[in-house]
Amino acid sequence: MLEGVNVALGVTGSIAAVKTVELAHELRRQGATVRGVMTGSAQGIIHPWAVEFATDNDVVTEITGSVEHVDLCGYDGWADVLLIAPATANTVGKIAGAVDDTPVTTCATTALGADTPVVIAPAMHEPMYDHPGVLEAIDTVAEWGVDFVDPRIEEGKAKIASEEAIVSDVARAAGDRPLAGQHVVVTSGATSEAIDPVRVITNRSSGKMGRAVAQACYVRGADVTLVHDGPDVPYATVRPVESAAEMLAATREACADADTLVSVAAISDYTVEASDEKLRSGQELTLALEPTPKLIDEIRAEYPELPIVGFKTETSGDEGAMIEQARRTLERAGLAFVIANDASVMGSETTCALLVHADDAARYEGTKAGLGGEIADSIAAMLGIGSTDS
Repeated sequence: MLEGVNVALGVTGSIAAVKTVELAHELRRQGATVRGVMTGSAQGIIHPWAVEFATDNDVVTEITGSVEHVDLCGYDGWADVLLIAPATANTVGKIAGAVDDTPVTTCATTALGADTPVVIAPAMHEPMYDHPGVLEAIDTVAEWGVDFVDPRIEEGKAKIASEEAIVSDVARAAGDRPLAGQHVVVTSGATSEAIDPVRVITNRSSGKMGRAVAQACYVRGADVTLVHDGPDVPYATVRPVESAAEMLAATREACADADTLVSVAAISDYTVEASDEKLRSGQELTLALEPTPKLIDEIRAEYPELPIVGFKTETSGDEGAMIEQARRTLERAGLAFVIANDASVMGSETTCALLVHADDAARYEGTKAGLGGEIADSIAAMLGIGSTDS
């Protein structure tokens, strides 16, 4: 996600600075090169040696005659993005007032003047975060184009956002955002059909592929709606659903103002009339299964002009047969393209898939995150708005 991206990581004097080592590691795991910049207060919480270890680079702890701030964040500077995480109320206020009395605020002023992207992840006690002056400072800085990663409000604290949220926003800030202004709806994971209040019929889908597509579209600038039976994620507005009927209803509503639908979910093909009471075990039981409506057919009928990307899962292992089945789905529902894969990849981090268009098919083998990026770039190309390597 961050391959080839240089991140200047500013660390300020919040107790959340103890998370800096793991954040730096995660940025590097995603492909970034990281250099640390620390305030004096931050050095009282985490030693610069720890940040040096985590980034594998020297740490800036003071601005000297070497003008480190210009080297990092100035015109033609080293950094592709300045990330300040954690950012205290004090630091946000200083950035809003162009006060440069720490290495981090000096880098921020330099970056803003040089149009280097800036991402800020605040962390402080909740009453400080609710202070009118702090909120005004955040609004002021946001109006300058700075991206804020919203904190998690828990236990009276505005806790620093998750690593996933921060990394996603850094990637979004550093990239070209070819999907900016686009609303992408993604369905993901399995659905469940209730047999009784305890038991359900479901399938093996983990939702990893759908979440990867949603994150990749977000990184490329899209506003993303994720329809799934799964956790909240920081890169999308989540519409929680459980059954196939609920997924269809939520998707239909979300597509009212969508620019693209990516139908990744492994939606139940059959449903059953549920019992109001728990069925007792040990008895012979026959379930009368009824087919569920095909989501892409229903959405196509209601939104005939909406570009739809479909997924087709098979078990044959025969790529020729998979392409043939994918093209049948593509033609039946008028899809933009179809991703065909084998059921064996369900639940894994890696995948092997075929991106099937009307006239050609391309093979992909690698991580689901990587395939998510390929799909997002294909959507951007389909919409005629370019692509990115982010």
